[in-house]
Amino acid sequence: GRNVDTARIMDNKGPRLGCTMKLGDGVEQAIHSVAMLAGLSADGVLSAAALAEFHGVSASYLLKHLQALSGAGILDTLPGPKGGYRLARPPERITLLDIVLAVEGPGPAFRCNEIRRRGPNPLPSRLLTKPCGINVAMLRAEKAYRAELQSVSIADILADVGQMDDGTIAARSCAFLEAHERISGKKA
Repeated sequence: GRNVDTARIMDNKGPRLGCTMKLGDGVEQAIHSVAMLAGLSADGVLSAAALAEFHGVSASYLLKHLQALSGAGILDTLPGPKGGYRLARPPERITLLDIVLAVEGPGPAFRCNEIRRRGPNPLPSRLLTKPCGINVAMLRAEKAYRAELQSVSIADILADVGQMDDGTIAARSCAFLEAHERISGKKA
């Protein structure tokens, strides 16, 4: 797997990228939930309520994002009293971009509204033949951002966590899964 170089992008004060992309809380919750679901047995599932409990978040808010992940083919949903969620494909084949697009939608983060054409003194048409330089720069930055997210899988994230874990994270997750995993009787 690819090691995620968190030292390159983080320090003790947060991101060191000069600027940050603002994503909704649902993205963080979705990534953590997908990572947790990667620990299930082949015929195991977790309910939305269990995932919300583990992460200390609203079950109804998380459910909306789990449904989006299911709709995007990232999660399988099993209905019924022993139902819940599990990964629809291996963690190596689920990227951070897959999750971001499922939760936030496919549209660009920056949307140029051509405000240079507005106001009491808009630019003349002869100066509007080329795309807005700000829009071009923002789309180029988003392309790089998406390429980075595409290059990191859930398996990469889990490997990175495993390298720094002294056993505490694994023990916490395993104990929770033992208490809350439902066996569906249907293998993934």
